[in-house]
Amino acid sequence: MIASDDDSTIGETFFRAAAEFAHNVLLAVPANPARHYHPQGIEISYRSAAERVRELMRRYRDAGYGVGHSVGLLLENRPEHFLHKLALNALGVCCVPLNPDHRARELAYVIDHAALDLLVVVSNLEAQLRSGIAESKRRPALVPCEGFDALPRAARSADSTTPTAASAASVLYTSGTTGNPKGCVLSHGYELAAGAWYATRGGMASFGEGSERLFNPFPLYHVNAGIFSFFCVMLKGNCQVQTDRFQASRWWTEVYESRATVVHVLGVVMPVLLNLPAHPHERDHAVRFAIGGGGEPQRHAAFEQRFGFPLLEIWGMTEMVRALIDCHPPRGVGTRAIGRAQPGVEVRVVDDHDTDLADGTPGELLVRHSAATPRKGFFSGYLHDAAATEAAWRGGWFHTGDVVVRDPDGLLHFVDRRKNVIRRSGENIAAAEVEALLQTHPLVQEVAVLGVPDELREQEVLACIVLKDEAADRAAAVRTLVDFCHDKLAYYKAPGWVWLTDHIPMTPMQKIQKHHLFAPDVDPRTAPGMFDMRSLKKRAAR
Repeated sequence: MIASDDDSTIGETFFRAAAEFAHNVLLAVPANPARHYHPQGIEISYRSAAERVRELMRRYRDAGYGVGHSVGLLLENRPEHFLHKLALNALGVCCVPLNPDHRARELAYVIDHAALDLLVVVSNLEAQLRSGIAESKRRPALVPCEGFDALPRAARSADSTTPTAASAASVLYTSGTTGNPKGCVLSHGYELAAGAWYATRGGMASFGEGSERLFNPFPLYHVNAGIFSFFCVMLKGNCQVQTDRFQASRWWTEVYESRATVVHVLGVVMPVLLNLPAHPHERDHAVRFAIGGGGEPQRHAAFEQRFGFPLLEIWGMTEMVRALIDCHPPRGVGTRAIGRAQPGVEVRVVDDHDTDLADGTPGELLVRHSAATPRKGFFSGYLHDAAATEAAWRGGWFHTGDVVVRDPDGLLHFVDRRKNVIRRSGENIAAAEVEALLQTHPLVQEVAVLGVPDELREQEVLACIVLKDEAADRAAAVRTLVDFCHDKLAYYKAPGWVWLTDHIPMTPMQKIQKHHLFAPDVDPRTAPGMFDMRSLKKRAAR
């Protein structure tokens, strides 16, 4: 494994890896005749990547880019994204990956907020990006990735071309549920430490050197694929297999043909794969383990048994490098176990007043590196928002916004995001628990659970459901599902409202976008087709 210390930078570390693992494959794209780029697939060795990165560095340097500049990359999930990022980072330029699903207004916000000096884009998205520039206050230069010979000169001089470990390597934008998203500033030291942490968790998540092929279907503008897994493989001479997106119909074909030994899954991927008919390659593969978060615990054992490899639950966030992984026995299969505190990750479970809670009591997860260096390995801060950064770090602990339960033996179990905890008549209800149960019912294709106002009980549970059979008797289906919840859950957790829809909006990371289900000024209870099932919510006689 390539050593990286607190003073290492991405460029120097990459070139050490390229020299050590020259003949190994760094990046692979599986074949897909329907994809508009690299349809036959492609593999790029460490040596070849280094040659391309050096050439890109020369062009960026000759055009005057370096420390103090920020460059937006709209390169989809193509391997070229990594090559440009490595070249830019080696010169001290901060990279801002852009979301290809964003519309003009959203792109304009990032262009202005991140103060981008240059935009690099694939030709098929150029018109979309130009619409964002038209709505922005800035007017950064734009260059197509395919026509890189015409790289425009930087409008202002770089401070230097020699970054430090503390220099900004990336700004990643979190998903905003209210207001605009926040930009997380990640340093060179952060990104290398993230990869080193993942590569050394051991146990059932052990990585060999020069022998692993990590299949990641998630977008490169997120920390998962763009940083966490990529720097893990780079430091150990392994390969990242980067497909364009999660596609259920091609999953097992691509996993098999790419010879993947590790796969990443998130969100609804687990039930989607379980709902597929048997596939010739679902047991005929080289996968040793999967890393994933947010899967329904009721399906965890079934997933492992059917596909023949362990699914290791993970917890992490863009703001910190040290993801927790349930990879050491005794594991919490069938629960949302995410591992235990360990050196480098101290944890607390607290109430709304930051008072420590007893084991077995749900509360917010607080994390830090240590008392001496609480922020070591964390993000540098929220871009242009020191107040939000300090609020998250109040009391010397980072407030994650996630609710967990800790067992007496220290095993942590994820409950839900605090914003997804529904408060009904003094009871805290985790939306994820209700979603997980409903997802197991054969009538349900997709589900999102949220809280809606209730004049008597503060909030009530609303289940938004996509049925597998659109022609089903809708009223009968709703009654069946509510009765199912009453049979499996405490009465107050069952949905008081049910809304049948044909679509639940998802991010490319397969996370539900609950804030897009209803317009901001609409009371969901008034939506057409809403079923009021509150009369069925009665405490059982004792």
